[in-house]
Amino acid sequence: MRTVGIICEFNPLHSGHAYLMAQLRQKGAEAIVCAMSGNFVQRGEPALVHKLARAEMAVDCGADLVLELPTPWAMATAETFAMGGVQLLHMAGCSHIAFGSECGDAALLQKTADILLLPRFQADILAELASGVTYAAARQRAAERYQSHSAAVLSRPNDTLAVEYLKACRRLGVDMTPMVVRRIGAGHDGAAADGYAAASHLRTLLRQDEKTAYGYMPPQAAAVMRREMAAGRVADVRCVERAILARLRQMSEDDFACYDGGGEGLYHRVYNAVRRCATLEELLAAVKTKRYTAARIRRLVLAAWLKLENAPETMPYVRVLAVNGTGREILRKMKRADCPVLTKAADVAALGAEAETLLRGETVRTDLYTLAYRSLEQSEPGNDWRLTPVIRN
Repeated sequence: MRTVGIICEFNPLHSGHAYLMAQLRQKGAEAIVCAMSGNFVQRGEPALVHKLARAEMAVDCGADLVLELPTPWAMATAETFAMGGVQLLHMAGCSHIAFGSECGDAALLQKTADILLLPRFQADILAELASGVTYAAARQRAAERYQSHSAAVLSRPNDTLAVEYLKACRRLGVDMTPMVVRRIGAGHDGAAADGYAAASHLRTLLRQDEKTAYGYMPPQAAAVMRREMAAGRVADVRCVERAILARLRQMSEDDFACYDGGGEGLYHRVYNAVRRCATLEELLAAVKTKRYTAARIRRLVLAAWLKLENAPETMPYVRVLAVNGTGREILRKMKRADCPVLTKAADVAALGAEAETLLRGETVRTDLYTLAYRSLEQSEPGNDWRLTPVIRN
């Protein structure tokens, strides 16, 4: 079976995502497995709707199996995000890894990934960082020394993630064939175009003009979103702003250090801003510089609130969020290969201490996530322990 894996967030699932999966079917995908972020996403925010609702959208719009990418990987740098996603897809037995791409050139993406893995490349980045540019800009400049087109690749969000996926495959020794689908429609952070809207624009629309927003979603995904919106199960970081600020104000400067993965002293700026800023918006504006992106600052702040530990070296389990008949066949193969598949949270104790520690942390993070719902009546604790996968025929 040609099993194709996608690393995704589906925050929320829109017509562009459905197009990607449809194109993969046309290219010969017999099964599609999604490694999807849980309740927190890479930009350092709560996902708009719960992971189970987003998994339901996915399995109703073309996916066969949706697996959860836990928060320590999902809300991390692009490199860590990719490493976690590739591990999940490999554990699921995927023969191919697929992604949308602005350039649509698999060979160029692979060449750029190989450049970034050169032993001397980190020294090149450090030399560029000395000029005061962001890490992303420094990496683009360093890559351009080796391949003129690589700087352009690393300036585009989907291409950049594709490069990280290919890097992760190399580093992990995973043999998955790339399947590239050229991205169409609106840019990553742009408005709607040609009937497609980027996820960021769609999230804005859903808060301002629901009816228009649903036009950019497949009908099945729109139906799930309507249900969640009507129930008040839509997360907004503003609903937990006081809780986040309360946690940050109790932290010492040294307490912030473990959440600053860059080792560049960003946590000093965050600590100082916490001491003088009244709102999260004010805090983020005070810390942001040309070197420190808003997403990186949001990840640090949210990680501090969640008391988020670093991602383990290896994925200790595969948690199923949604599955259909084809997906169940994949799960049977995984279990025969002794893959640690988790469908019931209570079964985690049998998977070892590392798996239990990770899952227990995730259950607490889910309890905090639900506090961001518009309706506190939907925020009962213990949600993750009761979670059962969405099952389709």
